[in-house]
Amino acid sequence: MYWINGQASKTLSVSDRGLQFGDGFFTTCRVIAGEIDLLPWHLERMRQAAERLLFPAIDWLLLQQEMQHAAQSVQLGVVKAIITRGSGGRGYSPQGCQAATRIVSRGVYPAHYLQWCERGITLAVSPVVLAQNPLLAGIKHLNRLEQVLIRSHLEQTTADEAVVLDTSGILVECCAANLFWRKGKAVFTPCLQQAGVAGLMRRKVMALLADRDYTLHVVREPLQTLADADEVILCNALMPLLPVTRLETWHYHSRQLFYELKPHC
Repeated sequence: MYWINGQASKTLSVSDRGLQFGDGFFTTCRVIAGEIDLLPWHLERMRQAAERLLFPAIDWLLLQQEMQHAAQSVQLGVVKAIITRGSGGRGYSPQGCQAATRIVSRGVYPAHYLQWCERGITLAVSPVVLAQNPLLAGIKHLNRLEQVLIRSHLEQTTADEAVVLDTSGILVECCAANLFWRKGKAVFTPCLQQAGVAGLMRRKVMALLADRDYTLHVVREPLQTLADADEVILCNALMPLLPVTRLETWHYHSRQLFYELKPHC
């Protein structure tokens, strides 16, 4: 089910800048018993994206109401919200855009996430690297061609997900998830100042770790640092937390951190 500017529709103007230039941003939410998990954080992140991309004023209360309407009566599902700059402007210039376009959709929850949570997942190393761009790093903008290519290469393997590096060979994230690894009582996650998406479940995991007997380190490390990790986990707002059993030839048997965090995610 789709709603565009509050009206049930699947029709978008061909002049919309989201289509023309990827000029916009989005968030994807887990719905449990009719409620959107982490809704205030989702809206906060969208506000940050709007500010970073120099969007005009947006009616955030209206968007929140539309998202909550989409979540009604859903026991377990997905609500996605997209904001584009709308139609207008000449070429790349946004001057003349009258109003942003709000797109809200409702979908089914990916059943394989529940299976992955039980059995764990395997990772490949993606041959596609992420460009470094501190202006766009962290936000979920609509330019997702890198992720499309990562996913296309991943589907040529037997792995469930892919570890992604940046152009300097530094660990960033996975195709659709953030990355954590543990060595003893030290937990690590990649720095996302140059590339990647600052996921909301990553934010929640970092907050949970602050109250536990672990030290958290935000680092810029190469792939090789995962060779001697005791444990690797992935997270995003939908999964929300998954244990990794293998990264190519490296195997991970511990689920210590996963079992501690999972009841709170």
